[in-house]
Amino acid sequence: MGGSVLRLLERRSVLLVVLLALVIVVMSLISPYFFSVTNLLGITQFGAVLVLLAIGQSLVITSGRGGIDLSIGSMLSLSGVAIGMLVQQGVNVWLASFLGIVSGGLFGALNGLMVAYIGLPPLITTLGTNYLYGSLALYLTNGVPISGFPESFEFLGQGLILGIPAQVLLVALPVFALFWFIVYRTRFGREIYLIGTNEIAARFSAIQVKQIRFSLYTISGLLAGLGSVIMCSWLMTARADVGSGMDMQSITVSVLGGVSITGGQGHLASVMLAVLVVTMLSSGMQIANINSMWQLAILGMILLFAVALNQFVLKRSASK
Repeated sequence: MGGSVLRLLERRSVLLVVLLALVIVVMSLISPYFFSVTNLLGITQFGAVLVLLAIGQSLVITSGRGGIDLSIGSMLSLSGVAIGMLVQQGVNVWLASFLGIVSGGLFGALNGLMVAYIGLPPLITTLGTNYLYGSLALYLTNGVPISGFPESFEFLGQGLILGIPAQVLLVALPVFALFWFIVYRTRFGREIYLIGTNEIAARFSAIQVKQIRFSLYTISGLLAGLGSVIMCSWLMTARADVGSGMDMQSITVSVLGGVSITGGQGHLASVMLAVLVVTMLSSGMQIANINSMWQLAILGMILLFAVALNQFVLKRSASK
């Protein structure tokens, strides 16, 4: 029995499927409205942006050397504000969206420049830019949401295709498939894991460590920019606080998905499952009218559990 439990803990994807089933059962007992096809498909809408942020966060963490992006939520907010301001100036909404994604990439590139080339600690660097980008978003909007998006724009964030949210089918799943291919079928992906496992060995293998690490922070910013497009379409406003807390959520699902905080380990498929677990749990608690204070406490406990679990698995692997 004990051996079966240990094997379950080590097989992260199986563990997450069990947790997902457990969350669905418990929330269905708490609220009779939870377990329905319509509601479950609708809940995936809440996870679409988180999937994008979690992919970027996971790749940064996997690259090792304390890699982390605490500014990803602020980049989401500031990119959205950029889109809103461009639309207010009469720019076509899709062109503005493209420029918003590019701006996210530039914000991420600034993080990458400071971390990869200047050598600043990722935690302090992205904490600083988190304050910088968040403050700039508030300054540009004065804390007032920017509206005026055309009605044709709302389909991406609010529309349904065969009952499935458009943002899931048109953005989240294609982006996940793209990065799954890049990470697990290309040399670039193999180099990310090698850098995270042993940076010195990577350098001796003629891998451009600084360039790859810079690229990963830029990718994180681009995905935050893409997430801002979805959020603007979903809310039909650009808000300076829309990314608040999403940095911690992206870290939580990355670590819960098995991404080692020390780098070099983890799989995007498990991260996707972790997004479903956290999204289902959060939505279920909202439906059950659980106080938001307790929702944050539960999210914190999940993060602590995930880190402890990862450390346990690493120690087990080392002992073997």
